Amino acid sequence: TITQATDLAALLRAGSLPAPLTVVEERTVGPDLGSDAIQKGMRTALAGFGLVVAFMMLLYGRWGLVANLALGLNVILTFAVLSIIPGATLTLPGIAGIALGIGLAVDANVLINERVREETRRGLSAFAALDAGFNRAYATIVDSNLTALIATLILFYFGSGPVRGFAVSMGLGIAISMFTAVSVVRAVMTELVRRLKLKKLDIQPAFHIRLVPEGTSIQFMRARFMGIAVSAVLSLASIVLFITPGLNYGVDFRGGIQMEVLTSADLSTLRSGLEELNLGEITLQEFGKQNSVLVRAERQAGGDEANNTAVIQIREKLLSIDSSARIERSEVVGPKVSGELATAGVISVVLASLGMLIYIWVRFEWPFAVGAIVTLILDVTKTVGFFALTGLDFNLTAIAALLTLIGYSVNDKVVVYDRMRENLRKYRQLPLREIIDRSINETLGRSLYTSVTAFLSLLPMAIWGGSAVSSFAIPMVFGIAVAASSSVFIAAPILLFLGDWRRKRQLANAASAEATTAANPV
Repeated sequence: TITQATDLAALLRAGSLPAPLTVVEERTVGPDLGSDAIQKGMRTALAGFGLVVAFMMLLYGRWGLVANLALGLNVILTFAVLSIIPGATLTLPGIAGIALGIGLAVDANVLINERVREETRRGLSAFAALDAGFNRAYATIVDSNLTALIATLILFYFGSGPVRGFAVSMGLGIAISMFTAVSVVRAVMTELVRRLKLKKLDIQPAFHIRLVPEGTSIQFMRARFMGIAVSAVLSLASIVLFITPGLNYGVDFRGGIQMEVLTSADLSTLRSGLEELNLGEITLQEFGKQNSVLVRAERQAGGDEANNTAVIQIREKLLSIDSSARIERSEVVGPKVSGELATAGVISVVLASLGMLIYIWVRFEWPFAVGAIVTLILDVTKTVGFFALTGLDFNLTAIAALLTLIGYSVNDKVVVYDRMRENLRKYRQLPLREIIDRSINETLGRSLYTSVTAFLSLLPMAIWGGSAVSSFAIPMVFGIAVAASSSVFIAAPILLFLGDWRRKRQLANAASAEATTAANPV
């Protein structure tokens, strides 16, 4: 307001006040996740990466080595660029953005290999198949990555805090994955074909076992009504669960109890012991001098009395773990996520979704855009319902999971839509239903392989990652399965319904125009 602006101007003109600043207390804190959680996260991430490497080798044999080289280079370059950006800090949402970037890189490599396989089956020579495969895959990779990049820019501009951190690492991952997949992989494969003097570029799985046999022809659209009905029921149930009992908001959203503890026990022992109290989300953080630990427990329902009881329970459990433990201070703290930060996050996600909608509308047509956004809303709704059903802590880690799922879900839809658009141009006389079924069957291998690799990369973290990352890994495993199925049973049927409606309307308008012309001849 004008009054506030006047007051601020007066304060700025007044200059600094003659008041000395005396440091009363200064503390150095460790990472929010805790050293034990970071070690678990690193081990499970490496295990997931190992599973992805093995699966790519299983799918593409020796050519899988090229894809794995690109993935490794993608990770190295992402961390290298982050390390040279001034002021960049690696947060858990940032790690989630890197994970999504790696997922997009895997998807790009799968697209390339599947396209080259198709061109080889058409009878093209090695160099011709390589060139045609990359050219066809390139358009799809650009569409899917540009869609995600638009969302990234909007999240960065309108978001703040963890949302902005996610956007930075995701944007880097997208740019680097496009470079490694298109430039590096193409150069390496071209050089191998030239040195080995290959006449035919035969990309075969390691054990000659195809998860999706050639010539697969499943009539997916026969199940379109069932797919949409099941999805609608699950989404409605998720909305009900969101209302009651609601989400289990963690300490990041609700605030809670904070205790400074001096103990010689390690973090993993403390974490497992305190979780037995069933007081909701409990986080541990090293700080200050050696053996000092910051314990945060979420605010308890029941007011001050319930919080005081929780403090007593935590104190007793700490003493049972380490009899020499000493609580130096306990207090009630506010949430990390303020109302302003939460509002900015929601607005940025909504605007990012609208940005993706506009791009898909312009690049494809409006039925594609409507199908993608409706399916995205249903995917996110089910994931929120999963949080409410399982009682997992909804914290900053959960926000990272939802942002990652949005990027993954839209990318999956765009790849399937790209093949549908291609077939619409190629088979103009075929009914729309047959074109959609054909397109899904042609991209079924790519969709299945990408979903399996994303699933495998997160599975070790979901099983062994521990409570610190469970709010990210477990919902992501669920979300990947939902996004993969919704591309076939939700997005495609919506496109079919809208396409048929538009075609009937065009025919009706044409018939009306003919009738008008016949009734009023010139």
